[in-house]
Amino acid sequence: MAIHLIIDGYNLIKQSPTLSRLDAIDMEKGRDELINRLIPYKKIKKHIITVVFDGCKGGGLKQEKIRDRGIDIIFSKKGEEADDVIKKMVGVMREKMVVVTSDREIADFSERRGAAVILSPEFEMKMEMAVFSDKKGLNEEIYDEPETAHAKKKGPSRRLKKSKRLSNIKIKKL
Repeated sequence: MAIHLIIDGYNLIKQSPTLSRLDAIDMEKGRDELINRLIPYKKIKKHIITVVFDGCKGGGLKQEKIRDRGIDIIFSKKGEEADDVIKKMVGVMREKMVVVTSDREIADFSERRGAAVILSPEFEMKMEMAVFSDKKGLNEEIYDEPETAHAKKKGPSRRLKKSKRLSNIKIKKL
């Protein structure tokens, strides 16, 4: 099953120390650097990636869609926020996607609809680790959190909900 990543573009940029510095100098530089970092990640992981930004220069009358080296980039139309675009996509695709955002409203909305959510800084770390591991020829699974042995617990109350377990599985594949 292919994972479809929906990235709240400006949220990820603002959460990243490096990208936010570039964004402060020039918004376009921040966006370009984010896309440049996503390209090797996409080549390694083969995930479908869509980055959503608030409309460029105030937005046009229609939503603008661009494809750059295999990554879909969407700019919301005038009067529409990127949050609204992400919510529409989640409403249609639901559990087939992972949403990258630290925006609590989008995260809650997405989880209620069955999509997995990963915080922007956590995704940035996974993205950088995948690229680093690929360059060094390492097995990135050694960097995953270790499986800890737990004593057997009785009863269903100690088990995560199925939706949360499925969400965790998707996030581990990032």
